[in-house]
Parts: sequence; C-alpha cells; structure tokens
Amino acid sequence: MAPAEYQNTFSNSLNYGLQVGHNTGNIETHHHYAADNPLTRLIYSKNARFNSNYRQHAQICHENTRTDLLRDIYNWVDGEDERHIFWLQGLAGTGKSTIAQTVAKHYYDLSPKRLAASFFFARGGGDASHAGLFATSIAVQLANDVPQLHDAVCMAITKCSDIASRSLSDQWRRLVLQPFSSLETNSPSSYLIVIDALDECNGKNDIQTIFQLLSEARQLIPLRLRFFLTSRPDTVIRRGFQEVPTVDRRDVILHQIERALVNHDIALYCNHELALIRQEQYLEPDWPILEEIQRLVNKSSGLFIWAATACRYIRQGRNNAEERLSMVLNTQIHDSGPEKELDAIYTMVLINSVPGNFSNEEKEKLYARLVHLLGSVVILFAPLSIHALNTLLDISVNEIKRTIIDLHSILHVPLEEHNDLRLHHPSFRDYLVNPTRCGLKSLQVSEEGAHRRLLFDCLDLMSATLKENICDLDYSNPGILRAEVEERHVQQSIHPALRYACLYWVQHLQRSSQMIYDKDQVDNFMRQHLLAWLEALSWMGRAAESIQVVTCLQSIASDVRRFISYTYPIVERAPLQLYLSALIFTPESSHIRSHFQRRVFRWMKKLPVTEKNWSSLLQTLESHAGRVNAIAFSPDGTMLASASFDCTVQLWDTATGSARQTLEGHTDRVTAIAFSLDGTMLASASGDRTVRLWDTATGNARKTLEGHTDWVRAIAFSPDGTMLASASDDCTVRLWDTATGNARKTLEGHTDEARAIAFSPDGTMLASASEDHTVRLWDTATGNARKTLKGHTDWVRAIAFSPDGTMLASASYDCTVRLWDTATGNARQTLKGHTDWVRAIAFSPDGTMLASASGDRTVRLWDTATGNARKTLEGHTDEVRAIAFSPDGTVLASASDDCTVRLWDTATGNARQTLKGHTDRVKVIAFSPDGIMLASASYDCTIRLWDTATENTRQTLEGHTDRVKAMAFSPDGTVLASASDDCTVRLWDTATGNARKTLEGHTDELRAIAFSPDGTMLASASGDRTVRLWDTATGNARQTLKGHTNSVNAIAFSLDGTMLASASYDCTIRLWNTVTGVYQTLEGHTHSVTAIAFSPDGTVLITDKGRIHINSHDVTSHSQPQHVVPAPKVVIENQWIACNGYNILWLPPEYRSNVSAVYATKVAIGCSLGQVLLFELDIF
Repeated sequence: MAPAEYQNTFSNSLNYGLQVGHNTGNIETHHHYAADNPLTRLIYSKNARFNSNYRQHAQICHENTRTDLLRDIYNWVDGEDERHIFWLQGLAGTGKSTIAQTVAKHYYDLSPKRLAASFFFARGGGDASHAGLFATSIAVQLANDVPQLHDAVCMAITKCSDIASRSLSDQWRRLVLQPFSSLETNSPSSYLIVIDALDECNGKNDIQTIFQLLSEARQLIPLRLRFFLTSRPDTVIRRGFQEVPTVDRRDVILHQIERALVNHDIALYCNHELALIRQEQYLEPDWPILEEIQRLVNKSSGLFIWAATACRYIRQGRNNAEERLSMVLNTQIHDSGPEKELDAIYTMVLINSVPGNFSNEEKEKLYARLVHLLGSVVILFAPLSIHALNTLLDISVNEIKRTIIDLHSILHVPLEEHNDLRLHHPSFRDYLVNPTRCGLKSLQVSEEGAHRRLLFDCLDLMSATLKENICDLDYSNPGILRAEVEERHVQQSIHPALRYACLYWVQHLQRSSQMIYDKDQVDNFMRQHLLAWLEALSWMGRAAESIQVVTCLQSIASDVRRFISYTYPIVERAPLQLYLSALIFTPESSHIRSHFQRRVFRWMKKLPVTEKNWSSLLQTLESHAGRVNAIAFSPDGTMLASASFDCTVQLWDTATGSARQTLEGHTDRVTAIAFSLDGTMLASASGDRTVRLWDTATGNARKTLEGHTDWVRAIAFSPDGTMLASASDDCTVRLWDTATGNARKTLEGHTDEARAIAFSPDGTMLASASEDHTVRLWDTATGNARKTLKGHTDWVRAIAFSPDGTMLASASYDCTVRLWDTATGNARQTLKGHTDWVRAIAFSPDGTMLASASGDRTVRLWDTATGNARKTLEGHTDEVRAIAFSPDGTVLASASDDCTVRLWDTATGNARQTLKGHTDRVKVIAFSPDGIMLASASYDCTIRLWDTATENTRQTLEGHTDRVKAMAFSPDGTVLASASDDCTVRLWDTATGNARKTLEGHTDELRAIAFSPDGTMLASASGDRTVRLWDTATGNARQTLKGHTNSVNAIAFSLDGTMLASASYDCTIRLWNTVTGVYQTLEGHTHSVTAIAFSPDGTVLITDKGRIHINSHDVTSHSQPQHVVPAPKVVIENQWIACNGYNILWLPPEYRSNVSAVYATKVAIGCSLGQVLLFELDIF
C-alpha cells in the first residue's frame, strides 16, 4: 500500500488525537511553568523571534547599504501613513530576511521599545515553519517586551482557559488585538510587528488567515499597529494581498529596485568581507583589486546570497583565499542569470569539499556520506544538532565533522555541538534536490530516497528508545497532568533526536512513496509501539497541523481513528491515561485494545465490562458552560456550530473536534443558529430579542437585526441566501434582507409563540410551527398564508422540509412526528416511539431518513417511505435538543442538555454491552458487606442484584411504583432495604429476591435509610420531616422521631446503635436516643448537610461540611462544625476516580458517575444510561 493510499485511508486517524496546539518541532518549542503565571498555559516558538538563539548569527544590513529602502521603511513606521501593512517582496537571495532583521533590531533597540513582536518563518524550522504557534508566540513577546500589555495578555489567557487549543483567529483576537485595544493613550502612537518569509509558512489556508487577521488591526484607534512583511512573490501570497484593501497596504518589489543601487550595496558588502579576509590571512594591501570586486558584483546578478556564499567560501580557504577568489571569478557557465550563477557557486563548493588526491573508491564513499548527511539536513522538518544527527542517522560525531569540514560556506556549523546545524540559505535545498540544477550526479539528492532513509532512521530510533512511562514518573499518580511536569524533565526524558523521530516520521513516510506491507517495519512499529509513541507525543504537547497519522493495515484503519478520537480529550492532558482510561474504555473488539491490553497498569486488577463494539458515537465535544440548544453543520461539512445557554456560539472543526471560534455578543441564551448556503455567514437567534449575522472565517459580527419584541426562537436562511426568516415568542415571523439587515415582511397569524421555521428548497414557501398546535405555510413573495396544518395535540416545536420539498415533517410535545404533503396539506405518516416530547427533526440529504431528537434522551432514525424506525441512538444523559446531518449524510450531530455535542455514524448503531438491564438512570448502588453482591437502584422503579465476580444479574427486585432513591444491606447481607418516592420502604431477601416486608407510614418521598449495627432496627428519613425506626423482624414501626422543620436528607447509627444522627434541609443535625426518642440539636451550619457518619469511637460526627466533636452523654447545642473534610482513600470526583489524593482513572462522558460505591478494593459506578461499572484495584 502506498503512502498516498495510506493518507486517503487513514489521513485523519491521528489528526483527532494530535491536533490541539500545533507542531512543537524539536527543542525550539518553549513552555513556561510558573504556577502563578498565566503565560504558562501558552506553548510558543522561541526560535521564531528575530533575536532568538536560533538566529544569533543572522546578519543585519552592512553600514551604508540599503539606505534608501530602510529610510523609506522607517518613515512609514514612524509617519502618518494610514496603510498599516508593508509588504517587501523579492526573489530568493535578494536580502529580504537581512532587511527584516535590520528593521526588527532597529525598533527593538529604541527606548522605549517600539518592536512589539517578530516572527521569522523558516522552512524546515520546526515550529517556525507553520502558523500553529504564530499568535501565541506574538502574545508571549507582547507580554514580555511591552510592559503595558503584560496584564492584558495574562487576563485574556485567564478568561479563556483553553486558549492554547483555540483557532488561530480566536487566539489572535483575544491575545493580540484585545490587549492592544486596552492600551492607554500615553503609549507610543505606533508599534511594529515584523513577519519574515511568509512564503515559508506551511499551509495556504493559514497564510490567507494571517492576511485577514492583519487587516483587522485597522480597528485599533488611535494606536497604529504596523506590520512589516517579507516574502517571495509566490501566487498564494499575491492572492492573499489582493484580499487586503489597498487603503491598508503598500508593497515594494526588492528585485525591481534599480540594479545600480543593488550593485553598490553588494560592492560595499564584498569590500567589507574581503578586507577582513585580507587582515586575517596577511594578504597584500591591494588585494583584491577593484576590478575583481566589480567582477564579483557582476557575477552575483543582484543576489546577496551569492555574494555571501562566495565570501564565506573564499574565507574558508584561509591560506588559499587568493586561489579561491580566482576560482570563483573564473567559473564559467553556459547560461547567465541569477539562478545559474547561484547553482555554479554551490557546485564549486561541493566539488572542492572532496580532496583531489582521493582514490575513486574513497571519493565514492565520501559522496555517499555527503548524500546521506546533506540529503538529511536539507529535508529535515526541523533543524538538529550534530549530536542529534549522530543519534538519528547513526553516523559518529567525528565522521560528521570530517564530512562537513569544507562546507561552512553553505552550512552554519555552530561552535557548540549541541546547537543546531543548519543551512545558511534555503536556496541550497532547492539546488540540491533539483537534478536540473545540481549538475553533480554523484551528489544529487532524491527527495523520495532521502525521506525513505530518514523514515527508517526514525523507526529504528523509536523502536529502540520508546517505552511506557518514558518520563519515569511515579506510577501512583497516573492522572498527573502534562502541565504539572517540568518541561526540562520532559526534554531530558525525550532527547532531541527522539523528539524529532516521534514528531516527523509520518511526514517522511508520506513523502517517501514507501509501500507498506503487512508485518514490515512500519507495521511492526505500529503494533509494538503505538501507545508509547502516543504517550511521547502527549508529553511534548504534540503536533496539530503537520502530523498526520497512518497505520499499517487497512483492517485496523477505522479502529485507530476511533481509538485516537475517543481517547484524545484525556491523553492530551494526562498522557499516562493511555495505559488506563484509553484502553479500559475502548471496546473489547478493538484491535488496539486486544493488542495492548497487557499494558494496562497491573494494579487495575479487574476491568469493568464496557462496550463490545464501537458504538455510533464518534466524538463528544465539551466546551460550553451551559446547555447546548442548537447545532448546525456548514454546507461543506468542515464546520459544526453549537449554540448554548452560556450566550455563546462555538464553531468546531469537524475533522479534529477542536474549537475554531467562539462567537460572543449576545446578552442572553442563544436559541437557534443557521449557516448561509455558501457557509460564509452564520446567523444566531437569542433570548435578547436579536438576531446576529457572523462572518465564519473571522468570527466577526456583520449585522445585528432588531425588531422582535420577545425571544427569538428560530431562524432560517432562504436557499439563495438573500433572506433570513426569524420566529419569535411575539407570535410573529419576520423576513430580513441579509445584505442590508432591513426587515422585508412581518408574517402574522399564529395565536401563540412561533417556535420553528423552515424554507422550502425552492424558497417559495416558508413553514412556521407554533405553540398553538398548528403549522402554517406562507408564500415568501407576498407574505400570505397558503395552508394551516392541524393534527398535533400539543405544541409544535420543530419542522423540516424534505430535500425535494414534497414533504414537511413536524415534531411536537405530543411525542409524535408527523409527515405532511406540502401540496395538499394532508398528513402522510404519524411516527410514534418516543416517550417524551420531540424537540428537533432533520431530513438526511437524500431524503430517505428522518432523524428526531427527544426529551427521552434518544435520537431516532426513521425511514421516510414506510414510517418505520431504523435505529435508536442512545448515549446522551439528558434531553436532546438539536440534531443535524452532515452534507453527505454519513454523520449525525446531536446536542443535549448534558452540555455535549455527539457525532454519530448513521450507518451503524451497535448496542452497548455492560452491566446493563436498567431502563433508566441508576440512582443508587451499594455493595453487600462481604463485597460479593452489588445492588443497583434505578429510576425505572427496579433494583438489581449483581454477582461482582461474574457480573451477571442474580435477582431483579420489582414492587416499588416510583423511583428508588436509597438502599442499604443488613449487616449480615441477607436483607436489602430500599426506599422509594412511592413513600414506602421494602425489605428484600437477597437470596431469593422475594419481598419480606413493606414498611408504610411516611407521607412524602423517602430520602435515606440505615440499618442499626445489630440489624434489628431500620431507620428511614423522609421529605415529610420525620425519621422512623422500624423493627426489621416484624416490620412494625418502633418510633416516629419528629423535630426537623424541613426534609431529612441523611441518617446514621452510632457503632453501638444507641444513637441516631439525622441531617436536614433545615441546616441542623439532630442526635436521637434510639430507645427513648429524646434528641439534641446541633446548630451552626449555614447550608444543609447531605451526608453524615459516626467515627468508630462515636466521639466525632463526620459530615460533608466538616467534623463535629460530640459527647454521647452530654452533647451541647453549641457545637460548631469545623471545615476539615476527611479524604477517603477512593473517591469519585467529577471526571476522575481518585485514590489517596491522586487522580488515577479518567471517566469518559458516557461513563461519568451518577452514583458510586466503594468496598475495600472494589469500586462500582452507576451511570445515567443504566450501566453499572465494576473495578477492582490493587493499590492500597
């Protein structure tokens, strides 16, 4: 299988898991790790700034050179020119980067500094080769170099905790534009940002985005933020500048500057460099003569890089400098021109790096070593030091030094061996890999061959070096977050050569045309080292754009993709969870799980039963701080928009699941969203009575449509995009002109709130649904009502036209969906099956399926021809409010009150297999005293007894007529007590499952029950404000304990059974004598206590609010709770199982704890979908 086929088959297999943040390169990516510094959350490129260690040898313009051009640039920066973008374009080697370096240094050295930031792109420069860290790198420089901006940048990071994983546009606006807009008027009137070699930025889309972002700086008034850019005149750059208004930009073409001026500057440069050589080598005072200088200038053809290479080559000749100058001047070429002259001098340098007295055999060996070494250096995706090349290429340090000893004119060889070896100029790479330019066949480098060789070098190194827990962290804390581990420790554990191999081997594979076969080197690596590789990437912050994964066998392509997308949310933050949560919750049939299950940490003694196969769920997107009300795919399927109660709209990348933009502006919950047909606009409706139109590329608000007098509930674009319809609680529907934002028509007729609208595919009809139980069809040209569709018996909340416009579907609170004939207005089908209201519906693009979302937490897929249900999609833990098909119909997105958006595969729909049997959420679970049984109680009114060894159901206890809220085993485990909202307590025989007694007397729902230590009494607490004591043998009531003034939440017996503690919503705790019924009241809590227990010696009462020291003989009413909460060994906290204060196992959203129980080393978790998970740990 060829890599191209890999990419088609697996192209996004790891994009899901590897795309947060961006390519971190090698050691050039930097992390702050000061706990109190918000900048620690940003990953940035420390090599991209103009004065980085990586660029310490970068030259500035020689004195008295480029004077006119520099004066022009400085006047633009300091003057009143309204154009805030200056583009300096020029061919390769014309000196653009030197000018950018000079400009950056000039404004950096001013007092106060006027250089706000710089970013020098570099092909093969790791994280400086793409825009992934562009905005964060600029922001860190702003915070560090512009004191007035430090607090504003830090505040922006604090306000948006996930800013590091946001889109480039979002980062730019929050981290750069917003801080600048906060500057006071006494700041300098202008700041400069220098961006060099934009053409060397990987990714055409990113280049276009950068142009858009730079244009937005015009809004900074009165401050002028100026951008100085350099690049080659490539097509994508020219097109980008064409999108920038001419009032915002000016450009200068470097290679069109008068040749006499350029030659003058090159002559000054050559004079300076050769004078230094004359002094170093004690040459004659008149060397070189003026004619020789002029010949050098002529041969340079206006290229500064030619002159610089020639001078370095002459200088490296030392005692032979005169001969080398003569050699340079006398080199003859057939065709003149800048590129030909450059090729000739590169050829001359290579030829003279091989000693003439070598035998043919010796020359061939040196040629082979040169091709291996130079071929690797020129195609590396990030620069490496000599020591790193030694490790990666398996060439000794001394051999590398001997090979490049005469190549200093084209290679920058640092004095420190641990600094990077790199090219002086990217034009040498262009020369070496192009057989029409490099005339030396023995030294021509095949790009494919060089990539193939580096691929296998990377695989060899990773196979020999990668291991589980590569940072050698304490196994007792497997939930440790990446942010808690010092970057220095990560760098020491993953040395530069290994970092490079992990980050870039896939890219070498894709460019090598290497065929992939079963059980070859790539296949074996993936089978043996996949998890260790993913772990290493996670510790590095890993790549976002440039790393694409491939896997080795087509049979596991889908499996790898699912594994990475499913486990990414936690592996990105806590890499060691690869060996716990990632494997444990991956389905049993997964190739990844079966192959790597032995890697699960050994202290996980017993794993829960999870799904057998991958379900329809592809991804869960978590970001909103409130309920998700609406979702919509962009027409091309690359974006998903979600609207929330948190007043925001999120734009998501559907390929990676990462957030692209956060659209803020509404002042109340966002109720509806819709994309325009071309995807360039998004409309959002809100409870603030407005509709907003947004630009999806930049996230900027285009228009705010005002006119409704109550909440706007629904919106829809007309098919041609010229109209937007909105439906409101003011009982009207409005038609708006999207170009002007003006209202065209107001459609009146509904007698209650209008909740949904939809245009017909041809745009001639608009349907509206209302709480008046009707659907109305309107003529969009005249605004007149065509038909009123009646039949629903409750509010109609959603409508949708079929793609051909012949059908209209409507969804209602009457739990049904109806299909209508739009021509006649007659009902075709009534779709029944949901057990709660139906809130949303959507037709598949081909019209053969209809999806419906309901308050019963399910999504159903229906056949539109027959009306039969095809599939029921289960997974959400709360009401499902919105659904949308992807344009190709293969994916369905659903949004829920559980604050998640889920993506489903419409072709599958595999059933889950776990401890399953309940049909509603599991509310309570409890272990039997010996740990052999687990009881689970559900809102489905039943209790199930499970065998913890086999995980089979022992008994199903039925009898309650309402939800079961509490359970307790008797001390000997023979009796189970259950309390229900039906106001009764039932006693069950755990061996037979038969009901022993039904205890009646409470007049409100039961909240808690507890057995006395000897099992003779049972206490029950109720919403009726009482506690009752029951005789477990007879079922008779012994006492009714009255005194609380609100519901009783919790109860507990003392160890000897003489006292009972009860906690209530009245914020008090009462201690009761179980014989006499006398009580004492403990006051002082300001909130209700919901959990309570006695210490073993009975002297301390432990609550969820603190501890209370008591005297069982003389308890005063003045005891005050102290806020010292005891930490149990194992607890379930939010998304984690924690042990001894450490997070040890992350729980995916669908397995989050609804209720839990712990018995010795066993942990049980009841999930809202009805599953019960059983774990057994061995870490105590």
